[in-house]
Amino acid sequence: QGCVNVWNICARKLVGYSTEEVMGHSLVKEFITKDYQSSVQSVLDKALDGVETANFEFPLITKAGARMEVLLNATTRRNEHGKVIGVVGIGQDITGRIAQEREYAKLIDTANAPIFGVDTEGRVNVWNKCARKLVGYTPDEVMGKNLVKEFITDEFKTAVQAVLDQALHGAETANFEFPLITKAGVRLEVLLNATTRRDEQGSVIGVVGIGQDITGRIAQEREYSKLIDSANAPIFGVDTLGKVTIWNKNAHKLVGYSSEEVMGQNLVEQFITPEHRARVQSVIDQALAGEETANFEFPLMTKAGIRLEVLLNATTRRDEQGNTIGVVGIGQDITGRLAQEREYTRLIDTANAPIFGVDTQGRVNVWNKCAMRLTGYPSEEVMGHSLVKEFIRKEHQEKVQDVIDQTLHGEETA
Repeated sequence: QGCVNVWNICARKLVGYSTEEVMGHSLVKEFITKDYQSSVQSVLDKALDGVETANFEFPLITKAGARMEVLLNATTRRNEHGKVIGVVGIGQDITGRIAQEREYAKLIDTANAPIFGVDTEGRVNVWNKCARKLVGYTPDEVMGKNLVKEFITDEFKTAVQAVLDQALHGAETANFEFPLITKAGVRLEVLLNATTRRDEQGSVIGVVGIGQDITGRIAQEREYSKLIDSANAPIFGVDTLGKVTIWNKNAHKLVGYSSEEVMGQNLVEQFITPEHRARVQSVIDQALAGEETANFEFPLMTKAGIRLEVLLNATTRRDEQGNTIGVVGIGQDITGRLAQEREYTRLIDTANAPIFGVDTQGRVNVWNKCAMRLTGYPSEEVMGHSLVKEFIRKEHQEKVQDVIDQTLHGEETA
């Protein structure tokens, strides 16, 4: 008849009614809220027919008027002859857990990142406001639908399903990139963290995915790659292990190796001459530590075995969080210029007139053979020394210094 005939101490403590107050009274009519009376009665009726129910949630009003959320297992009660004589309900107070879940759901729904969830069958059971705003589908349109089959492009279905399957087995995935088609048919690029979702017993009940719309970033990276590839300077990049990740057309043209031949290879070990490997590696290491280098000269061997002289600017490469992910090197082929400078040096050194040069501080940096024969000083004794202070007689120092100063200001003297 649905009248209470068992009421233990824990039930009394939880609800506030004594055994005397409930015994013989109708459980459903007197202690269940009206909106749940029908469903609770149905559970009891099924148990009376031998169909037991597990994990049925319903609210219970305490004597003090507080609403409690209860998780119920309803079991058929039989006498020694197997005849059904009633129902025993074993309850669990889940009020706190439900409140926590509601807060969790609220945080998910108002998060500024698209968040979705699927059950163990891959059916959507979480779809927050940001996901709706991003993709265009309302929760009513996606809830209960298979995420992979209905919302992922064909070429990525296998990969996305694999990520979900791994998470369902406890192996979570971070920073997985895949495309998502919006309701309007626009392709979005999404970065996903897939996390295993568990119940209070630790059993896996699904997957929660926290996404990030990286469509703009990907477009920017593609534009960046396009600019690099079409630049009129050789540009290469390496990751934190020194393996080539960028190799533009000009680098290909200059060195002769295609991007397919260099990508993933160690730049220093395979393309730098042995005697310069330590220096080039040091420049890369410094850039990886945030210390960039400008105008670094080093030789590079082409595929054809020709030695090129390269002037390099090494810049630290960072991701959107500011983490160092490698080095980008912008080079300049100075082979011709160095050859010209060597020829210029040779012509100066073999000229039949004394030729000297000073830097902006007046220190000697050019001293040819004829100057050496004329003055008697070899280049080793004058290089880096002040020409005026150390080699010009005192009475002429001021005049000679004036001539040098005027020349340094663009006013030459003949």
